Amino acid sequence: MGIVSSKTQALQEVASVDDFLNVAATETVPLFEHLEFEFLLEYDVFAPARRGRTRVHKPPELFRGFLHCYYEDVYGTRPVTRELQKPLVWLSCGFDRPPSRDTVDRFLTDLEHVVDEVFDHLVEQAAARGLLDSTYRIDSTHVEAIPWNDEASWNYDPTAEDHYYGFGCTIVSTGAKIPIAAEFTPAKQAAEETAMRVTRDALAVAQPIWMLGDSAYDTLDWHDYLLAAGVVPVAPYNPRNTDDPLDIEYRVEDRIEKHSEDVQLKQSVLDETYNRRTQVERTNDAVKDCGLGHVRARGRVHARAQVFLALCLRVVVVLTNYERGDNPGRELLKA
Repeated sequence: MGIVSSKTQALQEVASVDDFLNVAATETVPLFEHLEFEFLLEYDVFAPARRGRTRVHKPPELFRGFLHCYYEDVYGTRPVTRELQKPLVWLSCGFDRPPSRDTVDRFLTDLEHVVDEVFDHLVEQAAARGLLDSTYRIDSTHVEAIPWNDEASWNYDPTAEDHYYGFGCTIVSTGAKIPIAAEFTPAKQAAEETAMRVTRDALAVAQPIWMLGDSAYDTLDWHDYLLAAGVVPVAPYNPRNTDDPLDIEYRVEDRIEKHSEDVQLKQSVLDETYNRRTQVERTNDAVKDCGLGHVRARGRVHARAQVFLALCLRVVVVLTNYERGDNPGRELLKA
């Protein structure tokens, strides 16, 4: 008697021709039609071990599996493993057979070492397609954690005027709600060095004309760095505790006056430009729908990996919509 492969057996178990055709109609299948994920094989962390068992399940199919699960609001290694036991799901993700929970957990742990680079690679794909625009926006958002994540902490969200248990994430976005640089932080209120690092990462992708931030980014170093790079920073002036506040609305007015005699910016232009900052909040919401708002991982390492997986999924959704001729800014794929 011949040996029947897991894939063949799964197809035999499909109840009808209609169910079989649903493999091709699975909502997340388009996520995998226009992008290749074989670049994951280039990372040393996924290289076959010199000793021990070889990897039965390869990084590209596991990454597709996580993208599918996050798109379907399935989070956490146990729920992800259960979802990937469904024949139509693991077949559409490219598996020869469903992965075990140990495999899923190991992949997430390994991915943490390179998830920033994976995100950067996908952002480069968006840039190559001309999907970025000349205005960047920077903002921080809260990331709620599960109560039993001992590495999270209670933080205050000044926007919501409430406390939450979790972490934070600083994001630079542009274009059709596209995150292009980010950093996972202990709290929503990020340190100035984090803002500087994320800003540098964003400018490494492509140079914009404008960089918008709220009053939390009213710092001299941030403004001077951007101006030196040829980018106009627009953040509301925050007088803080000074006894002699400046008569300006935006910090850039003072910095340009001090450092450039040739550049002048009208108040109306700054106001009009700053009003476009609200798009970053829509980007944050879009990324939260991709998993940023549902961090079910234990520990900081897995939580960070899940946050960047959510960012990756958002970029993949943008790219997929673009390749299908749909509005890249859509938060879901068009049926």
